[in-house]
Amino acid sequence: MKRIGLALISACCVLTAGAQSRLSVGGYGEAAFSRNFYSDHVSRYSQPEEHKDDPSHGRFDIPHAVVWLGYDFGKGWTLGTEIEFEHGGTGIAYEKEDEEGGEWEQETEKGGEVELEQFWIQKSFARWANLRVGHIVVPVGLTNAHHEPLNFFTVYRPEGESTIMPCTWHQTGVSFWGRYKDFRYEAQLVAGLNSDNFTNTGWIKKGHKSPMEFDVANKYGVALRVDNYSVPGLRIGLSGYYGHSIGNTYPAEKDGISTKYKGRVAIGSIDLTYNAHNWIVRGQADYGYLGSADQLKYMYNRKNSKSPFKHSAFVSGNAYAIGIEAGYDILSLWSKDKGQRSKADSEKLYVFGRYESYNPYASDTKNTSYGYTKVQRIVAGINYMPIKEIVVKAEYSHRFLDSQYNHEPSINIGIAYEGFFK
Repeated sequence: MKRIGLALISACCVLTAGAQSRLSVGGYGEAAFSRNFYSDHVSRYSQPEEHKDDPSHGRFDIPHAVVWLGYDFGKGWTLGTEIEFEHGGTGIAYEKEDEEGGEWEQETEKGGEVELEQFWIQKSFARWANLRVGHIVVPVGLTNAHHEPLNFFTVYRPEGESTIMPCTWHQTGVSFWGRYKDFRYEAQLVAGLNSDNFTNTGWIKKGHKSPMEFDVANKYGVALRVDNYSVPGLRIGLSGYYGHSIGNTYPAEKDGISTKYKGRVAIGSIDLTYNAHNWIVRGQADYGYLGSADQLKYMYNRKNSKSPFKHSAFVSGNAYAIGIEAGYDILSLWSKDKGQRSKADSEKLYVFGRYESYNPYASDTKNTSYGYTKVQRIVAGINYMPIKEIVVKAEYSHRFLDSQYNHEPSINIGIAYEGFFK
């Protein structure tokens, strides 16, 4: 009897060890402090002269805290989940909506400030053929494809892409991806965007959100991405999206204006990352088109007074974001092998600079202009990595707006981690 008990205990230990070896636990998180040397008044753009001498303001924030869980079932079947806590809390948040004259309102988001950013089951047939089904990241643009905090120098995610597109862009759908020689490729079919969520200051940024308990999928979208790794240390990527957005709401209309227009959304993007010889260089250029943009304001105004969609501003037919950043590890200058340190030497200190230009309202709609949406931004700072999983960031940022508006300088400090625990 004793031998049987010992055998059972031994078998349980083997099974437990096997299950643990198949389980992956990881995540990433960011904590940030900002001091903004410009007005935070809602009329700072409509009445810039009155607010040019307003006091500075400071903010602490937890932009993202993410827990990642993965499990390998065997025979090519795997599971991936990613739960994200945004801004350190849960529930309904109040916001001042600038595009609505500073009106206070509750922000309605699916899941509040906690989101299931990924939940998928994958079958891998070969290195070049993998099928993923569930809630997935849409890898359009540099930031969506590489959104973890060690993949950008700035304290907050790059402003341009995170202004004009969802970031991180995640939707429910099907993905086919793989890698063959020096190429990685991915094709996705996902639920369409909802034009009721488009705005003048954010273009399609909120289009993937749903205030319902489900994602409306009256319309669909297609996303494609191809990355090339032919040159050592260099990755070049092309990505794009196409889908219809008008009428992708609940309830679906049998007749009416939303049945007459499609709201085509088309986005093209090119990006690159170079990581070699103690340099890291990243860059991207995104351009987007929205069909029937001039109809959206009138659709909003036809909504029921209790509808969560009440935007009154026009939406642009075009948007763009261009950005480039470069950083050099100055600790390499003092290394014994004269700048060519081994990968095992994980302590790094990057001095970096960034430039970006973006505009979510790049084309006037119905002769209506919002000049403050056109932004050029420069950033200079440092990234100190005592170990490869942790980074301390500090930067000076300056937004340059058109001459009739006040510029927006700030100082940002942050700390972040990214890695797997087992």
